[in-house]
Amino acid sequence: MIEQLGIGSFFALSVLGVVGALVTPQRRNPLLLAIVGTAASVALGVAAGSALFTPDTLSVALWSLPVGIRLRIGLDALSGLFLLITAVIYLVTSIFSAGYLRRYENHYSLRAFTVLYFGLFASIAAVLITRDVVSFLLAWELMAITSYLLVNYEFEREENIRAGYLMLAMGEAGTLAAAVALILLANAAGSLDFHAMHATTGLGPAARWAVFLLSLFGFGVKAGLVPFNSWLPRAHPVAPANVSALLSGVILNLGIYGIVRVNVDLLPVHLAGPGLVALVVGAVSAFVGILYATTENDTKGMLAHSSIENMGIVAVGLGAGFSFTAAGRPALAGIAFVAALYHLTNHSVYKALLFLGAGTVDWRAGTRDLDRLGGLIRLMPWTGLFFLVGSLSIAAMYPFSGFASEWLTLQGLLRGTELSSSVARLVFAFAGVTLALTAALAVTCFVKAFAMGFLGHTRSKAAESATEAPTSMLAPMGALAALSLLLGVMPTFVIPALSDTLGPLGDGSATQALVPAFYSAHPEAQLPRDFVAEFHDLGAQVGSGVIPGRGLVVLHRGGTENPVVFAMSTSYGLIVLIVLLAVTAGVVLLATRRRRVLRETRWDGGVRQLFPEMTYTATGFSNPVRVIFDAILRPRTVVDTEETVAQHFRVAIRRSQEPVHLVDRWVLNGLATQVVRGARLLARMHHGRVSAYVAYVLGTLIVLLAISAALAM
Repeated sequence: MIEQLGIGSFFALSVLGVVGALVTPQRRNPLLLAIVGTAASVALGVAAGSALFTPDTLSVALWSLPVGIRLRIGLDALSGLFLLITAVIYLVTSIFSAGYLRRYENHYSLRAFTVLYFGLFASIAAVLITRDVVSFLLAWELMAITSYLLVNYEFEREENIRAGYLMLAMGEAGTLAAAVALILLANAAGSLDFHAMHATTGLGPAARWAVFLLSLFGFGVKAGLVPFNSWLPRAHPVAPANVSALLSGVILNLGIYGIVRVNVDLLPVHLAGPGLVALVVGAVSAFVGILYATTENDTKGMLAHSSIENMGIVAVGLGAGFSFTAAGRPALAGIAFVAALYHLTNHSVYKALLFLGAGTVDWRAGTRDLDRLGGLIRLMPWTGLFFLVGSLSIAAMYPFSGFASEWLTLQGLLRGTELSSSVARLVFAFAGVTLALTAALAVTCFVKAFAMGFLGHTRSKAAESATEAPTSMLAPMGALAALSLLLGVMPTFVIPALSDTLGPLGDGSATQALVPAFYSAHPEAQLPRDFVAEFHDLGAQVGSGVIPGRGLVVLHRGGTENPVVFAMSTSYGLIVLIVLLAVTAGVVLLATRRRRVLRETRWDGGVRQLFPEMTYTATGFSNPVRVIFDAILRPRTVVDTEETVAQHFRVAIRRSQEPVHLVDRWVLNGLATQVVRGARLLARMHHGRVSAYVAYVLGTLIVLLAISAALAM
């Protein structure tokens, strides 16, 4: 089978990459990583594509452990989607790394990086193909350790070590919670095999709630969902840019994969409450993430906070899907789930593009601080163009990829009015309003990111000396930029693939609900004749016979009184946009063909020269957001005072503000305080008196006996 051949080739190439790194000279390791990484990505992509687009699933039993546990791997459409995303992001990152890793030559071990790079690649694939609890958790731990070591690659810096430890500690706490959820499922099914868990029927409402909450927050740590996301904005800025691209484009997806695998596949959510919880968690994550991204001036820190926002949008889509499933609305559930997976796919592409762009700027301009950048579009034009495409995509600007998935998510939330529960409608309204505010802040954030980084004057000597990146770094960014555009203008091809990932939900699927068959030979067999005729007059069949598929219109049908609930076509819209731009350009050129161009010195308000210090900075651009949301941000003010030699007269007082993350202030700091208090209380027990220790043991024994007697009654 193609899947078996592809998976086998992938793991063989991963082993070859590790062994090759150990025997290859340091300076050759980047080239080795690029060649073998590209080949491994292609092999994995072939296997993933076969699993995604063919109905057959792969299931292979490996071996049995002495305790009677049988390890198993397998591939289905859901695994195929996440593996395909992983293969694409690893492919472009591997090529990019051939040039980017040169910055670490003679400073850090390129051999160690290559070994960890392939180790992480293999462990991510293993997480997605394992089909039993034991091998899944083993692969998950290997992924967590290798990703921690890659984040901590520049280990000589203290901040890197602290960020890596925080990432590892919070990830392990999440792993424990997720493991308990899987053990509850395994206990009810009487087996550790995922296939046996599908038939789990012995769990009551309380146990189902426990599995949902443990899996949501356990896997949600890896996805960066509130309130356990403080590791993310600390880990990204310290990691190499290619590792950051993998963190946001691949590893965060594993948290979503775990949530979907448990709550859509193994134990589908049938209660109304879990969907509403996911909606609130996702909406708050999206808003908090973009709020801190908008006020952040470090490009990688800004992108890290933005990853929290985008994972929150994905969680909103999943929550809407859970709610519609519980309400018995399978078509709407399918739309919501597809919107979530669509946005997850888009985020992987444009966030990898932006992190690679940010890493390129950091290397060539010598800084990531937006207040010290500017004017790079003249020095790094191709990097600026690709970063602009990523910025437009993540800001959900038409016709790029973020627009299609965010538009579909908002349309799914508006369908919450069809639910009977007033509480559910209220939560859907809250999520919709929060998501709309999030979208507005995202535009502000990435206007600042591009304008302050690439336009205007350069604001530092390092930025003035920036040069364009080599082709090996530009080509991967160009490929991701093109893919961002394709994902935006081809939703009628993406939606059927994602709908097949989750399979038909009840009596309807997202494909049937969203992509009418305007291109079929006899569309009236599926759609009313009058309905087809009206859309034919609007041009819905333009391209039939030339372009494959069902059509180029995304449309959700309603009833007789409201036949079209919502509809759009980014494909036709792009054509119209190109025509309008061409016509406008033609009219302008025609009207100005005989106009004489007069060049004069520009007027700058009487100033002879506009210095960079006099221009708008990133801090000034985002300051209105800081003022409006000061009650939420509440930064800590730090005062530095310099005094004279006599220590009587102050020479200067400098005030600076340090951000205190909302989650840290409201959740984690309180937990840390309680843990410290408990530790101090326990420390008082260690006083060295043997008689007291004997009393502790005797008291514990009496309590255990009392509990045993109570349970026996």
